[in-house]
Amino acid sequence: MEHEKVNILLVDDQPAKLLAYEVILKELGENLVVATSGREALEILLKTEIAVILVDVCMPELDGFELAAMIREHPRFQKIAIIFISAIQVSDFDRLRGYEMGAVDYVPVPVVPEVLRAKIKVFAELYRKTRQLEHLNTELEDRVRARTAELERSTAKLVESEQRRSMAIAAGKMGSWDWDGVNGDWMWDDGQYRIFGVDPRGFEVNSANIMARLHPEDVARLQHLIADFNKGVRSFEAEFRINRPDGEQRWCVATAAATTDATGRVLRVSGVTVDITDRKRAEERQTLLTREVDHRAKNALALAQSIVRLTRAEDVQAYVRAVEGRISALARVHTILSLSSWQGAEIGRLVAEEVAPYTTGGQISFSGAELQLQPATAQTLALALHELVTNSAKYGALSVLSGQVSVSWSIENDRFDLIWIETGGPLVQTPTSRGFGTRSLMASVESQLGGEAVFDWRPEGLICRLLVPLGRAAISAAVHPTPASVTTVASRQRAVG
Repeated sequence: MEHEKVNILLVDDQPAKLLAYEVILKELGENLVVATSGREALEILLKTEIAVILVDVCMPELDGFELAAMIREHPRFQKIAIIFISAIQVSDFDRLRGYEMGAVDYVPVPVVPEVLRAKIKVFAELYRKTRQLEHLNTELEDRVRARTAELERSTAKLVESEQRRSMAIAAGKMGSWDWDGVNGDWMWDDGQYRIFGVDPRGFEVNSANIMARLHPEDVARLQHLIADFNKGVRSFEAEFRINRPDGEQRWCVATAAATTDATGRVLRVSGVTVDITDRKRAEERQTLLTREVDHRAKNALALAQSIVRLTRAEDVQAYVRAVEGRISALARVHTILSLSSWQGAEIGRLVAEEVAPYTTGGQISFSGAELQLQPATAQTLALALHELVTNSAKYGALSVLSGQVSVSWSIENDRFDLIWIETGGPLVQTPTSRGFGTRSLMASVESQLGGEAVFDWRPEGLICRLLVPLGRAAISAAVHPTPASVTTVASRQRAVG
């Protein structure tokens, strides 16, 4: 062991200097390993056990300081002796930086062979002696282990307790505890303190303080379970809640087992506590999601059912087209809502989707404030816009190439106001009776949104205003309106979708 050679790594980007170092250090009789760059040195370190590293400070790509910093970051290499060689004048600041990076010494250029050999020899011997000491320590530990079997048996309970503590801490959200039934003392590990959210330095572990942290509704049940130990019960598992000092409530599950004497007296209770708050919250979210899906499915089916039941047409083909058109309008708004996880729908995007089939001729434009509609409002307005654009394509401005439609919306006096204006189409006459589409639009806006639909049948074109209370219509709104053209918005949405 005394004459075992150690590996010395020489790092420099200049082969001539490496050769000079090899000549100087050859007399030491150690294994000399050379690397021409910092990266090559790192690769050698990963494959070879190195005792001392002699590295040039000034190297391209990765200099000596950077290489030393990377070496010290690896736990395996933190004890390797690093000696810097610098061809430039080394200032105190440079020396300090080198020592901070893990250097143990500096060698200036020109190198004095005797000095360099002496320095390398010292650290090589230190490494060798350290390895020898490690081997001796290992042998000593083996001897002590062989001679302390009786002591290990007498401390078996302590080892078991330590194992439980280690397992609880390793599990992350677990804690272990023990209660001495003879003197009433409690013992908690770090995991138990973390679960209860208390500081070990300021929290006295006793029955009163523990019970004070439990949820009042769970105290009596846990006390009853503990009392059952005196009736012959030897273990229990129970869920309970704790109230942390910061006000947070956590769900836990505790498993405990009792040790008794020959008379049945409880000597010790040992247990493990697991924080199951995340699981409980996940279960609550799953339950809520199931209810929400059920609610939305019923709403969608109810809307589809009303569309099928209330639609009127002259023949089967017309009926099918009308139903398909309204179902498609409902599907488009559902797509928008699903992209926001059913949090709401942007009015601009909603309008663009509903009028998109009629925008090829640039006949439709719209503008208005940025507004996030509630899901129910978005569904109703989508159907209303579908009726308006469909009627306009059949009888109004969109039925001719010269026709124009303008859609705008605003927020005034806590009210959402959408205006549909048609111009340039056929001459408009006030209808003698309201069609199904008009009646359906008015009924949905009034009954479902608590709003009002107002129609103005002017000769030059229809004006329709949809007025909805803001509290029923929107989630949030911007202060400044944002104008947008149908072509631009529709194109953007097609690119995204």
